[in-house]
Amino acid sequence: MNISQSLSLFITSRVTVPSVVTIPRLGSRLWTIKASLATQLPTNSRFQSSIVTIKMERVDTTARLAKLRELMSKHEVDIYVIPSEDSHASEYIAPCDARRAFISGFTGSAGCAVVTHDKAALATDGRYFNQASQQLDDNWTLLKQGLADVPTWQEWAVEQASGGKVVAVDPTLLTSSAAKKLSEKIKKSGGKELAPVEENLVDIVWGDDRPSLPHEPITVLDEKFAGKDAKTKLAELRKELGKKSSLGFVVSMLDEIAWLFNLRGNDIPYNPVFFSYAIVTADQATLYVDSSKLNAEGQSYLEENGVTVRPYTEIFGDASILCQSAETMENGETSETSKTSKTSGTKKFLISNRASWALKRALGGDDMVDEIRSPVGDSKAVKNDTELAGMRACHIRDGAALTAYFAWLEHQLTVKKAKIDEVEAADMLESLRKQQKDFKGLSFPTISSTGANAAVIHYKPERGSCSIIDPNAIYLCDSGAQYLDGTTDTTRTLHFGEPTKTEVEAYTLTLKGNIALDRAIFPKGTTGFALDILARQHLWQNGLDFRHGTGHGVGSYLNVHEGPIGIGTRVQYSEVSLSPGNVISNEPGYYEDGSFGIRIENIIMVKEVETKYKFGDKPYLGFEHVTMVPYCRKLIDSDSLSKAEKEWLNKYNAEIFDKTKGYLEEDKVAMEWLKRETQPF
Repeated sequence: MNISQSLSLFITSRVTVPSVVTIPRLGSRLWTIKASLATQLPTNSRFQSSIVTIKMERVDTTARLAKLRELMSKHEVDIYVIPSEDSHASEYIAPCDARRAFISGFTGSAGCAVVTHDKAALATDGRYFNQASQQLDDNWTLLKQGLADVPTWQEWAVEQASGGKVVAVDPTLLTSSAAKKLSEKIKKSGGKELAPVEENLVDIVWGDDRPSLPHEPITVLDEKFAGKDAKTKLAELRKELGKKSSLGFVVSMLDEIAWLFNLRGNDIPYNPVFFSYAIVTADQATLYVDSSKLNAEGQSYLEENGVTVRPYTEIFGDASILCQSAETMENGETSETSKTSKTSGTKKFLISNRASWALKRALGGDDMVDEIRSPVGDSKAVKNDTELAGMRACHIRDGAALTAYFAWLEHQLTVKKAKIDEVEAADMLESLRKQQKDFKGLSFPTISSTGANAAVIHYKPERGSCSIIDPNAIYLCDSGAQYLDGTTDTTRTLHFGEPTKTEVEAYTLTLKGNIALDRAIFPKGTTGFALDILARQHLWQNGLDFRHGTGHGVGSYLNVHEGPIGIGTRVQYSEVSLSPGNVISNEPGYYEDGSFGIRIENIIMVKEVETKYKFGDKPYLGFEHVTMVPYCRKLIDSDSLSKAEKEWLNKYNAEIFDKTKGYLEEDKVAMEWLKRETQPF
């Protein structure tokens, strides 16, 4: 289906916007969205008056909190912590794990709720201040993390615990290290303890409305996409475990398990992962998963790779048995060989520093477990040649789809005077991506935002109640897709009319930061923490900034957000240096609440580069960009660009044109748009 054929499926002459729309999510009505303007927009209305300001209605959480507090009293708990994550510390979660969203009404992806018998607080970061302030009802206090004199959720919980009170949490939802730190702070402040309550209290409140655990099929990822077989990956992991003289490694992160075994699933929306754990020792590999998700091919594949399958629910019981067995060996009760082991030092199990408190407790706690940065995560972050080639290829196809989309959208808005809302536009983009080879789905919900909505960093338009796209306002589109050969994530900010001087200035300063990071050359050992200033420098020089990271790691047909690398001011980004093969985003931005938002995002890959000198005999690194979508010409103040920036931009535009034109030759509108937007400055 070409662009013109797709058109009729997505354009309507009249757009009805209900005054109040209830959006069902997660098995229960978590929020409603209210359109504060107009009900029906006539076909001849002017766009400058057709922006619908979306306000997210506050859910009344009074009854939910009352029920939770009853359960807290029953379990002798004074303060109850509800994290955002699931049992695998996942950023994106399945609907059944959205406990924090259910209890608070706040649906952003990051945050933590803390409930006492007479108070409730929700902590989140700068990406969600706007959203949380709208969604939280009067039962809640919003803790804006990162602002001066605002306590973290941990500090707030500790303060409430003074006087011998008990803080409790589901131990599967908090990392072991976080639990240890929190426990120490509670006791130091006069609180009694941090108690693990294995029965999740929010699940009880949620009751029958809570969605069931997903049961999606698991598939084998062909080696032509993975680039390395599972046996090799397991052998490399065992080599690392041997260096650390460990008893074995328990893998708890879902994307790490999918990567290690070359398997993919669909248990979490937009993330091709499946609920599982794995234990890898010197001579065994056990995958804990619902075996009914595996077809005959998958089961045979695992057998061929020496992997035993056990039920997902058995992980904690088996972990306890492993612990007891290891302790028996250590005490010399089974064989003479254990005496040698004992004299050479106690061997321990290894878990990731993202593993849950419950998992560490099952394995025997500090005496039997060491926490480390996951060797699987480190290996996964360094893409092999096949994965890098796949990233290049899928970004060209994806770039062509985005170019076709932006050309189509501009033509509809400015030439045909069509009225298209944010969701209809996102639907069109998805339909164009579906036409691309090896497409498997989106990598996250598309952020299709017009005008003031673009200032909400993680804005998500809702069908039936979102804004009509205004050609006389900023339009920000942050979107991505999953392909068998890679994962994409691209943000472009456009204007289909005449932008203001302020918008042009903000866009150009953001673009200069994007270019500066792309052009960076740095010695091996440099971290993303050190590079962050390059993307912010031009904004800072004008007293501007943005409240989100500059870059995140990207998986290969895996999670669009991938650790341990990143570019930003988070402490963890100072702990891991960038390495050749890392794939990362470059996405500075600027946001004016209530007015507009700008973000420019490319995917870049770390590579070794040649330099005139090599001080300290160190290799020097740089970036290769793979995103192939033009920037918005009319938002660029070319007079503010240096000669080097213009040369870089012209070279990039020529590359985009050459690599994507073959996909667009039959689409006259898209080709004309591509030619115009990639003309040299």
